[in-house]
Amino acid sequence: MSNAASATPLLAPYKMGKFDLSHRVVLAPLTRERSFGNVPQPHAVLYYQQRATKGGLLIAEATGVSDTAQGYKDTPGIWTKKQVEAWKPIVDGVHAKGGIFFCQIWHVGRVSNHAFQPNGQAPISSTDKPIKPATRADGIGLAKVSTPRRLETDEIPLVIDDFRVAARNAIEAGFDGVEIHGAHGYLIDQFLKDQVNDRTDKYGGSLENRCRFALEVVQAVADEIGADKVGIRLSPFASYSEASDSNPEALGLYMAQALNKLGILYCHMVEPRMVNIGEKLETPHSLRPMRDAFKGTFIVAGGYGRDDGDKAIADGYADLVAYGRLFLSNPDLPRRFEMDGPLNKYNRDTFYLSDPVIGYTDYPFLPSDV
Repeated sequence: MSNAASATPLLAPYKMGKFDLSHRVVLAPLTRERSFGNVPQPHAVLYYQQRATKGGLLIAEATGVSDTAQGYKDTPGIWTKKQVEAWKPIVDGVHAKGGIFFCQIWHVGRVSNHAFQPNGQAPISSTDKPIKPATRADGIGLAKVSTPRRLETDEIPLVIDDFRVAARNAIEAGFDGVEIHGAHGYLIDQFLKDQVNDRTDKYGGSLENRCRFALEVVQAVADEIGADKVGIRLSPFASYSEASDSNPEALGLYMAQALNKLGILYCHMVEPRMVNIGEKLETPHSLRPMRDAFKGTFIVAGGYGRDDGDKAIADGYADLVAYGRLFLSNPDLPRRFEMDGPLNKYNRDTFYLSDPVIGYTDYPFLPSDV
């Protein structure tokens, strides 16, 4: 980044643990549905390379931890040897550009149906309450969801182990670290939120019990690969896939304080205004208490542009800002912010096409002479 960029808070360097970031603009994890048969594809090399900069942080699309973790067509996994091998050239491509690359690992829980599950079984969850068919958390069409099966208490360690093994596999694939997906109504969020979690065992009821599963996943992953390579994404205020909480401030604050004890690298939180998919709502709520409580790197996401991203950094509200749709449609987003250049408009109709080019790697860059 040029000296002229130093006046722009988003383009100031930042030290995230052992990682030297050259700017604060992060690629948010974005489901793209182009990993045919749950295996990452060669076309992802160009997609991620286009968005990589020297010292820039990219978070890969949500990646399944097991054969029960899937709920969407052609999303990648990282539980088989074949998937790990397929990720390697993609990671190498990002590293060749000097980028820092984290793999977001997820389990969708009840946001699934029999067709995605091994042997056509019921999706697993914290509960056996089904979701009403609706637009899914990532805005991907109308979901057909099946009634989930409530995990037995003695099964939960097996699911935690799936996250641990997936994290180990991510490091084997060359990723610099992992982000645990604890947001947007998926499995971890289904345990966290009191509108979903109706358990009566040690994983349900009190706030501490509802957070137990998330924290045990974080602990297992940190023990496996090192806490200095672990982040988590949380959305306490969101209500995607009918996962809402009666006291999101208390939930977010408890998690921030509990994560401190585990010493992880970062906490990535979704803004309260992003209650619905793709639209910002006016809200009195703020992530400030969580930001002030968490001692590691704090990343915010949720409808940010250049100016409010700059303000978030300048005000100490966040250390880094994650961009989704703007980074999807502007592969050179940090440079556009640096030049205060025009932004490409994103085309929502092509977000989830299977095409390896259209809506994926065909968004234009700023001309080099700008």
